[in-house]
Amino acid sequence: MKKDVWKGIDEEGITSLSMDDFMKKLTSRNRRTMLRLNVNPRLKQFVEEVRATKKANPKKAIKTHIRDAVILPEWFGLTFMVHNGKEFKRVDITLDKIGRRLGEYAHTVGRVLHSGPGVGATRGSKFVPLK
Repeated sequence: MKKDVWKGIDEEGITSLSMDDFMKKLTSRNRRTMLRLNVNPRLKQFVEEVRATKKANPKKAIKTHIRDAVILPEWFGLTFMVHNGKEFKRVDITLDKIGRRLGEYAHTVGRVLHSGPGVGATRGSKFVPLK
């Protein structure tokens, strides 16, 4: 049976992971963002709000517009509602999402499916007799 792990750490170990050990496992871009938490008051306030909400009601979905927040190991099991510019998309934090950004899971652009060309769409279709 395959066991879910994140960079060699299982579910039990992820909750007890210290911030220093977590930072060592991050990519350089996300590590720099985490180092600048004290400089960016918006992100620091958001992390504190998530901690407070987790203590008060861990089942409640946390609504946010902050798409560039790095997903922390302490958020494992929480649910976020991330704004994509039009609506809030549900993001459940699982083991494989840790260390990524919230915005990666709430796509801003939908998929466009075009049908075939209609009458008048091309030069040749102008002369197609209509039934």
